[in-house]
Amino acid sequence: MNAAAWNALIASLPNPHLLQTWEWGQVKARYGWHALPQTWRDDQGRVTAAALVLQRAVSLLGGLIRLNILYVPKGPLLEWRDADLRHRVLKDLSDLARQRGAIFIKIDPDVILGERFPGQPGAQEFELGLAIRSELQAAGWHFSEEQVQFRNTVLIDLQPTEAELLARMKQKTRYNIHLAERKGVKVRIGNSSDLELLYRLYAETSLRDGFVIRDEAYYRTVWDTFMQAGLAEPLIAELHQPGAPPELLAALVLFHFAGRAWYIYGMSSERHRQVMPNHLLQWEAIRRAKITGCQVYDLWGAPDHFDESDRLWGVYRFKEGLGGSVIRTLGAWDLPARPLMYSFYTRVLPRLLDMMRRRGKSRTRDQLLN
Repeated sequence: MNAAAWNALIASLPNPHLLQTWEWGQVKARYGWHALPQTWRDDQGRVTAAALVLQRAVSLLGGLIRLNILYVPKGPLLEWRDADLRHRVLKDLSDLARQRGAIFIKIDPDVILGERFPGQPGAQEFELGLAIRSELQAAGWHFSEEQVQFRNTVLIDLQPTEAELLARMKQKTRYNIHLAERKGVKVRIGNSSDLELLYRLYAETSLRDGFVIRDEAYYRTVWDTFMQAGLAEPLIAELHQPGAPPELLAALVLFHFAGRAWYIYGMSSERHRQVMPNHLLQWEAIRRAKITGCQVYDLWGAPDHFDESDRLWGVYRFKEGLGGSVIRTLGAWDLPARPLMYSFYTRVLPRLLDMMRRRGKSRTRDQLLN
């Protein structure tokens, strides 16, 4: 199967996701993962479920211990309301983990538990999601301590007109969009020649906001792969002032697939923050997503705990101003295929991640200084 065939197949399934595309498998293959595409068919031979399963060997204790892990990012894809199908898919994934000698398999489907956060007007729980969570617990799955992707997110319905989308935003957000326009901020579509500059801005953002990123080669691989496939484009906000060259203020990489757009990577400078470039940048992302035919814009990330103590609270307040609605999902779940090794892995891994984060911050700082 090739990229076009796989992407067309998963696009026909419920809730297809960017991280289940052939291109994501290509990216991860460059960094130690092996893609194992899986499909399930009904009695008529029609594909009813699919999963891009990623396998990786993990070395511990200086290579003395080598372990396989399996991960299904934002999958499997299927109609989760079909109980027989979901039981079949989950059993087959469990069997695959044992066949591949993995210590566990992690799934991370976008199964919705609720909309808006508890206590907010209009908040509701979804019975299907709650039932599936109970089924996973009963079948021996564990809510993962390693949530690779954001469990919750903010979605914007793109089907209304541009005027309606603006009207749904908070008044302060609309004001800041128009302020950025008046102050000379303009947004352009970037290309591959901009990627080095975008990475340096992303590195600057990570040091300022305290999150760890990978090296430049990784992001160049991600961005180039999806741009070449026609599934991503950089959007760059610049300040234009008389007699001066355009000055880079902020940027994002807008991904789109099967009627959905994602804001996964965003970056901004400390310079001229008072002209509100990020507000105009997001508005242009919304407009570009509509142009590409997307019905939903996923702002990629909302708090796990809906109070000011959560590290994403400030980001969430910004996204909320854009007129989005919080969606709470099932999150990532692990099924141990080798329980003793899984227990060892989950105890050791957090220490390794802490060490890697400290090294990552130092490496990013060195790259910016060089």
